[in-house]
Amino acid sequence: MRKLILLLVAGLAVGALFGHLMMSVPGYWLIRVGETSVQTSFWFGLILLLAAFIVVHFALRLLTGIIRPVGRFRTWNSRARNRRAMKRTVRGLVALTEGRWKKAEKTLVHAANDSSTPLVNYLSAALAAHYQGNHTKSQEHLNQAQLTTEGAGTAIGLMQAQLMIDRQQPEEALAILNRLDRKLSDHPQVLKLLKQVHLSVNDWEGLRWLLPRLAAQKLIAQQEREQLEFKAYRELILFEAKNPGNIERVRGLWADMPEYLRGNTELIVLYTDALVQSNEESIAERLLNHSLDHHWDARLVKRYGLLNVHAARQLAKAEKWLQERPNDPELLLTCGRLSLRTGKWEKALEYFEASQRQRPNGEVCAELARLYASLGEHNKSQLYYRHSVEMLAQSLPSLPQPSDASDSQKSDTKATKKRA
Repeated sequence: MRKLILLLVAGLAVGALFGHLMMSVPGYWLIRVGETSVQTSFWFGLILLLAAFIVVHFALRLLTGIIRPVGRFRTWNSRARNRRAMKRTVRGLVALTEGRWKKAEKTLVHAANDSSTPLVNYLSAALAAHYQGNHTKSQEHLNQAQLTTEGAGTAIGLMQAQLMIDRQQPEEALAILNRLDRKLSDHPQVLKLLKQVHLSVNDWEGLRWLLPRLAAQKLIAQQEREQLEFKAYRELILFEAKNPGNIERVRGLWADMPEYLRGNTELIVLYTDALVQSNEESIAERLLNHSLDHHWDARLVKRYGLLNVHAARQLAKAEKWLQERPNDPELLLTCGRLSLRTGKWEKALEYFEASQRQRPNGEVCAELARLYASLGEHNKSQLYYRHSVEMLAQSLPSLPQPSDASDSQKSDTKATKKRA
């Protein structure tokens, strides 16, 4: 009761104040549109404006209340479709892993439109189509992946390259990978696939430039890098050395070669042979001198003895080495050959015989046989020729001979007679 009285008193006070304002602040509203005009008092117009504001406010709230459930339904429906698509995607990936390619492709493509990750769906579907041998369909899925996902060019390109490699189309894969490499320098997966392609087509030139980049990214073990670098340079030197006119190319390869490979005996021999073939034996001599001073190897010693540059100088160098290695059979053989080049026949015999004593060898026997024949000592020559043939025969594989078959037949005949 007390609250009601207070409200009535407050209402009367507000009404009296409002009436006083209406009397003390006169005015009017005039709205004119063309020939039509509307006029009302200031306060009545103000009340109309407030009423219009209240009506519009409640109308907007009513409209929002109607629209919001529709938006919520759409959001709910979208989320539900996305959840269903995710479940289908998982089933498709499981089928792909299990090798059920056809089901995997169908499920993944069906779920792609509602999936939040359509790139995964289309890339996986492309892989499933590839495994079915349907390369056209596989490419269509990759194209669709490009359209649905912006900025996925690298992933799609890598997938294309991998599929080309699997299809034994290394040239096409190399074109894709080179494009990606220009765009994304030192991308790990691009470099790995480039290595795979270079090896598959024996592109040793491309591989030798790629290996340092792989090592810089720590994408290759040190041992594997050294093995591949050795193989690349060996194959390149062998290829270029087939034509003596390519000697500058061979020298360029030697200059580009890592320092540790320039101490490899096989590569030194190959480079030496290329130099000799191109009539650059003086360079070959310096190379072998330097190599043998730092790295002793029987193959290099033997190759040194076959050079024909300056026999006296070579013999002096070889005899200097012989002071440090007096019992080296290959060095003794080399000294013997260099002695022949200088016309020192007796010294050549001494070196050859010393080499034969250290390690009997068919090649040394052949040199002795040839030299003794030239000196007129034919008995000794024939003896060493026989030794040479016998030593060569020892290195031949054990294979049946006609005499063995004849002996076997005789044994079978004797056994038959005894049984009879």
